Amino acid sequence: MATTVQGLGSVDAAAVTEALGRGNCGEVAGDVGRRAQYSADASNYRRIPLAVVFPRERLHVLNALAVCRRLGVPVTSRGAGTSTSGQAVGSGVVLDFSRYFNRLIALDPQARTATVEPGIVLDDLQKAAAGHGLLFGADPSTHSRCTLGGMIGNNACGTHSLAWGRTADNVTELEVVTYRGTVVRLGEMTQDEIDEAMAAGDDRAQLIASLYRLAQSNLAALRTKLGQFPRQVSGYALEHLLPERRFSLARALVGSEGTLAVILSATVRLISPPPARALVVLGFQDACAAADAVPALLEHRLLALEGLDHALTDIVTRPETRAAIDNLPAAQAWLFAELGGPADELPLRATELAETARQATGFTGSEVVIDPARARRLWRIREDGAGLATRLPGGTSRPEAGGGSEAWPGWEDAAVPPGQLGSYLRRFTQLLAQHDLRGAVYGHFGEGCLHVRISFDFTTEQGTAVFRTFVTEAAELIAAHGGSLSGEHGDGQARSQLLPLMYGPEVIALFEEFKNIWDPDNGLNPGMIVHPLPVDGNLRVSPRRTPLPLTTVFPFHADGGDFAKATRRCVGVGKCRSASNRGDVMCPSYRVTLDEKDSTRGRARLLYEMTQGEVITDGWRSTEVRDALDLCLSCKGCSADCPVGVDVATYKSEFLHHHYKSRIRPASHYTMGWLPLLSRAAARVPRLVNALTSSRLAPVIKRLGGIAAQRDIPRFADQTFLTWFRDRAPQGEGHRGPVMLWVDSFNNHFTPDVLKAGVDVLESAGFRVQVPDGTQCCGLTWITTGQLGTARRIARRTTAVLGPAAGAGIPVVGLEPSCTAALRSDLPELLGGNADARAIARSTVTLAELLVHRAPDWQPPQVEATSISQTHCHQHATSGFGADSALLRRMGVDNTTLDSSCCGLAGNFGFERGHYDVSVAAGEQVLLPAVRSAAPDTHILADGFSCRTQIAQQTDRTGTHFAQLIARALPPAGTSA
Repeated sequence: MATTVQGLGSVDAAAVTEALGRGNCGEVAGDVGRRAQYSADASNYRRIPLAVVFPRERLHVLNALAVCRRLGVPVTSRGAGTSTSGQAVGSGVVLDFSRYFNRLIALDPQARTATVEPGIVLDDLQKAAAGHGLLFGADPSTHSRCTLGGMIGNNACGTHSLAWGRTADNVTELEVVTYRGTVVRLGEMTQDEIDEAMAAGDDRAQLIASLYRLAQSNLAALRTKLGQFPRQVSGYALEHLLPERRFSLARALVGSEGTLAVILSATVRLISPPPARALVVLGFQDACAAADAVPALLEHRLLALEGLDHALTDIVTRPETRAAIDNLPAAQAWLFAELGGPADELPLRATELAETARQATGFTGSEVVIDPARARRLWRIREDGAGLATRLPGGTSRPEAGGGSEAWPGWEDAAVPPGQLGSYLRRFTQLLAQHDLRGAVYGHFGEGCLHVRISFDFTTEQGTAVFRTFVTEAAELIAAHGGSLSGEHGDGQARSQLLPLMYGPEVIALFEEFKNIWDPDNGLNPGMIVHPLPVDGNLRVSPRRTPLPLTTVFPFHADGGDFAKATRRCVGVGKCRSASNRGDVMCPSYRVTLDEKDSTRGRARLLYEMTQGEVITDGWRSTEVRDALDLCLSCKGCSADCPVGVDVATYKSEFLHHHYKSRIRPASHYTMGWLPLLSRAAARVPRLVNALTSSRLAPVIKRLGGIAAQRDIPRFADQTFLTWFRDRAPQGEGHRGPVMLWVDSFNNHFTPDVLKAGVDVLESAGFRVQVPDGTQCCGLTWITTGQLGTARRIARRTTAVLGPAAGAGIPVVGLEPSCTAALRSDLPELLGGNADARAIARSTVTLAELLVHRAPDWQPPQVEATSISQTHCHQHATSGFGADSALLRRMGVDNTTLDSSCCGLAGNFGFERGHYDVSVAAGEQVLLPAVRSAAPDTHILADGFSCRTQIAQQTDRTGTHFAQLIARALPPAGTSA
């Protein structure tokens, strides 16, 4: 396949891939699936690369550049791909440093420096530095996945740049290689060092001499046009070439967006954090009033001063975060001011800060946040801003998915001197209204830097024209306020064409000369900063492309029934690429493989490209998409943890339905997909079935069933729960009324004691337990295997049975979290908003939710014990663990909720052949080691059948359902508590 590369004519992707593969360049990928995954970053832009290279060592980088130089192919360096301006996508070869070239080379606590490879993730550096009481000062909100190389490319700043500076302020030395292969070590230079370097007569000497002459010939321009305030990040940072700035070529290279050289290593400065911090939340009547208050507040030696508008906080639906917001001082906008210093000084300083704010016009109230957990929840809103702001409030979208109209970067992080912020924000708000646009404003108010996602309509020619007109007028507005088009994210394709409006021809000519000195072949990230690509070119969403006409089974109400729109929910912020467990489930398989294709973003990218029909041309039959979805555990974590509500589990079900339509499916789809029905047959002769599945025939049975050889097949119970329940007499008086206990297939056939315990607890709490007529199923196993026709038929039957009870207000109590989640979310979606299905969704509760909210006066048994609990991933996605935690506290249990992501088994996933290693590795990240290290008398709480199965098969412990923990502590029937 030949691709046209800017300025290079037609280049054959296969030939480039082959040449790189022969050139000892590390791991090379040129397949259409990989190229589609790297077609976009977190910006509005889309460019299909010829190949992607994953270097493992510096030699691979040098070799890749040599091959590309010989072929005349441009190179784009990439870290985590979270750039919002389009500088991390290119039509040539993409070098992804994040996968392998990411080591910490050295850390010197005495010198307070660290030397790193460019692909190291900021959080990994911070973790290493924290062991010595140090940290790296720049801390963008993407700290859990952004790389140091990417931060250097964009001159990233972050929340605490007010106190600790930008990336440029914290870089001391860089080792880089030019497109022509010259390796140079850069840092500050005295005049004697400059003279000595120029006298050497080699390539480095020629480079330094040219740069020195550029600086000496333009001292006035460098002093008066550049570096005028901290967030002037647009263009090249030529001010660092000034003699009073010690001719720092390293810092001059920071923010060059990969257009000058490729980073091989970086030495950065580390700092000591303050001993204590305090967060002061200040409320204002609107964002403009908050902006006006900034200059006076800056007198208080702040670590951070961040702003949030209500348009951003209104989007938040995550229960615990929503609760934190609802308890903020009443306001339409807030400033988060952070103080640092000795703990005994902070209360007085916080009081003085609040008093200063009180003098500001439009101030509405303040709160000093002492609770670290609450502070973390509030800061999380700010960290998730880039994702949250992509779906604005309003419209008909499903609110729990982040609802509302689409919003996009494009004017993402302009900055003005802080004293100009109020004036700029008012004029900017007027400009939005003038073009009938909306946007949620947030950002680094303390440094005059605003982030905003705007409701551009890229699906029409008129909307695209409005986009271009708006950003042009916004650039003129910034220039009038003495500001910078970019305050930290770089110019990229989003703003490079607008730079003449900010700088004028003299400075633009200097930028072009600077670029030409470093990269005369224009081989590194062409089209960025100088000789720019058009601001409205290469748009990811374009009216000039007609998506494939794809009909879906799921209605995708939140996206207007448009599958392409659903998949482009992913705007690329890359939260799914975090390898650490910080209260999130997303994305278990990525945390094992660290491969972009296994991230939520990588899968969404591929699905979106499938809808476009250009790179991936075979639609639902695509093997590339099928393979990318193979390691998706359908855990639903992304539906809750992705700030934009990307739901790959649902996308996967939809894809598998069409991919295998009228075709032979994998064996596991017939065995585990039809498990509820097969279990009914097995229940008639459970001992015979158990004997077969544990006999010498077991390996054959597993192979025929598509089951991993390493897995033990769970044993069927001698008697199902339903048989037991229908033969017993109700217990208790049932004064609280009836509840409908959902009898899930897993517990009914394999662990009926869980359901029996649930009956005991419910009756003890005063409920009269009922079960649905017949043998019902939520259809989960058919949904996860993409057998949506069958799933829909089952859902209709279940709805017909449960609908009357739900309509009468009878709670439906689920003990298996995956089935409870299916009743709450999948059932109404699958049936297109059927009224009975919606009623069932509203009526469905967990056991803990029922007891906490519908029996608040019930006294649970006291259990003086310790426990660790594994929150099922589907429960995490739909209801959370809040009610369970509250009930455990009432019982006196000392519980620790594990930050463990998914257990790794995830229903059929961990049983399927080919998934065992990933399944176990996911469990080994937190859950399984925690279980093994738990004291013998510690209860291992795990409500999910899959979770308990993984624990039982990988450790010598067994998991306990919460219902069982309560039931075992209940007094015997007939005695008083």
